[in-house]
Amino acid sequence: MASAPDAVAAREDVRFDSDGEQCAGWLYRPVEAGGPVPCIVLAHGFGALKEGRLDAFAERFAAAGYDALVFDYRHFGDSGGEPRQLISVPRQHADWEAAVAYARGLDCVDPDRVVLWGSSFSGGHVLWTAARDRRIAAVISQVPHTDGIATLRELKPVQAAKLTWAGIRDGLAALANRPAHYMPTVAPAGEFGAMTNDDAGRGYPAMYPEGFEWRNEVAARIMLSFATYSPGRDAKKVACPVLFLVGTEDHITPPAPAIRAARSTPRGELVTYPLSHFEIYLGEPFERAVTEQLEFLGRQVPTD
Repeated sequence: MASAPDAVAAREDVRFDSDGEQCAGWLYRPVEAGGPVPCIVLAHGFGALKEGRLDAFAERFAAAGYDALVFDYRHFGDSGGEPRQLISVPRQHADWEAAVAYARGLDCVDPDRVVLWGSSFSGGHVLWTAARDRRIAAVISQVPHTDGIATLRELKPVQAAKLTWAGIRDGLAALANRPAHYMPTVAPAGEFGAMTNDDAGRGYPAMYPEGFEWRNEVAARIMLSFATYSPGRDAKKVACPVLFLVGTEDHITPPAPAIRAARSTPRGELVTYPLSHFEIYLGEPFERAVTEQLEFLGRQVPTD
């Protein structure tokens, strides 16, 4: 078991089953942890891996006395699943449910104090999951994807057409049992990729440590179902407290539908920042966001 750099949390590599395949993760524990404590379950957004700054959030949560379970979806990172780099909304939902079940089964975790933490695409997944699991204690939804149509409207028509055609090619490949057809996850503005706004070509790689190798591609078939995935509709069904952190200059997950989702949540709390999509992961914006999240957790799911 390796200690985190600040020596206030310990990290263990873990694996758990999701529909017969393995999800890889990290379990962070406070060094001075006593009995069962709340656990925060974290996973990343569109095509991203746990190494993309989720460790920074988890370390801060563990330093405050929480367990934190960080995991990669099937088809990504050290998790199992073929083809690689496949974003499947139903499978990712199942991975969230499996992660929650795994966390609740740990002796170190209070099963009635599990918190969901999602960012970007997974900021929508946590709303979907909590709407169906009334036992979830709280949710943190950071720069969340809430409305598929609104997100696609941020694309230029030529870009949208290219992404759709890539999705069709990959969908046909899947039907014919051929290798997946991939598209870039991110690219500079004006180039082809799933995300090009908000300087995604620089902001997305900046989440990863220097020298870390990540694949800038996802199976393009996700574009065939993206428009129909609007988890903001589930916000009104979430009974537990939810903290929404929304960037008002975000052109990847548009702020207006996220703000509407926050206001429709019975116990929703909304914090807005004058930020674009990727700024919240680093530097002073990260410090502000994680401080807000810790204050929310201290009020809604205290460790004692």
